[in-house]
Amino acid sequence: MRERSLKEMTRGGLAVGHFIVEFATPGIGHLMKNAGCDFVLFDMEHSGFSLETVKSAVRYMEAARLPMIVRSPSKDTHHIARVLDMGAEGIMIPMVNSGAEAAAIVDAVKYAPDGRRGVALGIAHDGYRGGAVLEKLVAANVRTTVFAQIETAEGIENVEDIAATPGVDCLWVGHFDLSASLGIPGEFEHETFKAAIARTTRAARTYGKATGRLVPSVEEAVALHKAGFDMICYSGDVWMFTQALSAAVNAIRSGSGR
Repeated sequence: MRERSLKEMTRGGLAVGHFIVEFATPGIGHLMKNAGCDFVLFDMEHSGFSLETVKSAVRYMEAARLPMIVRSPSKDTHHIARVLDMGAEGIMIPMVNSGAEAAAIVDAVKYAPDGRRGVALGIAHDGYRGGAVLEKLVAANVRTTVFAQIETAEGIENVEDIAATPGVDCLWVGHFDLSASLGIPGEFEHETFKAAIARTTRAARTYGKATGRLVPSVEEAVALHKAGFDMICYSGDVWMFTQALSAAVNAIRSGSGR
């Protein structure tokens, strides 16, 4: 069975991935792939990962045949361009606040005639291969997948414009930042937060875009998928490691009577 690309994942059906914020090791892609993950979300915004680390991680994920989204540390063109030139299949941009910002992001992501991304060929993003220039530019524009993070009150107010932007493939909810921006930090059951989520999923459906979110539990993942989320990123490396190790250590101590 042929594996789905990120672009295909944003066109319908459930896709489940995992968040990497700490363990950028050579085998991490294979571990996630063998666990059944469809994609990996590799974080640069909060991790401290360098560009050189990202470049290596792209190769790890390619070896495991695991599609990779890199969350850029900013909306700046130089961050977007360098991440893409390293070969990331998907780019996630934090705190997208308007349709104009979304259009500027797409402009930085896509090669002419769809955008103004600087051209460098025969490097990491195209496998260091030669080939017909125009064909390579078209292929890159088709392959590269754009995830716009909806995580501010302003982003919610403009979510329809963001969803309508050609070239945006997925609206990705940053739930903690969104709740903080709405003045209700961590109150995910608050009516204001739930209304913002409903507006986001409605905008995504209207304009044929996917919706995605990081989730801490299986129960929440199932509920969110039923509520219209297509791409579910289940937990992150640091939290899973800590929780599993803590549970085992405490069980050993409890069983030993200490």
